[in-house]
Amino acid sequence: MNKVSGSILAGAAAALLASALATADAPKEAPKPTAEHKKLGYFVGEWKTEGEWKPGAMGPGGKASSHDKCEWFEGGFSVICRGDNQSPMGVSKSLSVLSYSAEDKVYTYYSTESNGMTMITIPRGTLKDGTWTFTDESPTQGKMVKSRVFIKEVSPTQYTFVMEMEGKDGKWATLMETKSTKVK
Repeated sequence: MNKVSGSILAGAAAALLASALATADAPKEAPKPTAEHKKLGYFVGEWKTEGEWKPGAMGPGGKASSHDKCEWFEGGFSVICRGDNQSPMGVSKSLSVLSYSAEDKVYTYYSTESNGMTMITIPRGTLKDGTWTFTDESPTQGKMVKSRVFIKEVSPTQYTFVMEMEGKDGKWATLMETKSTKVK
């Protein structure tokens, strides 16, 4: 290598290094919620829910109710809900997170309850024509079970919720049906 080409290479390397350092030091703009994130705002507020667990694999069935307070988590990417619940399984408190994965282009849901029920997998969902559809496959009573949830926006202040589980025969059975009304 001659002195001229060595000088050109050294100059190019210096320019690349300076460019990289300038980019690294440049202030990064904070990410902003997308239109999909903003659609989660539908759930922000205080909700009263009444419904029923159906008799089946999850127990004898019976009335269910909850009172949930949902708010934006800081940053506007997720909605956090805290609930007081009553079901055939007893009284519990819950914490759930609704979010949107821009990378995977799906809505996500995670929940844990004071009675020990915790979602190990994270259901993935879509929103189309006012219906949120979440699907999941998770361990239930020692077996992997497929489930799906349909949340239908009836109005700005009311939605219905249906949870189904796939049986051994491949048919879907309704586990739970509820109606939620926004009270604040």
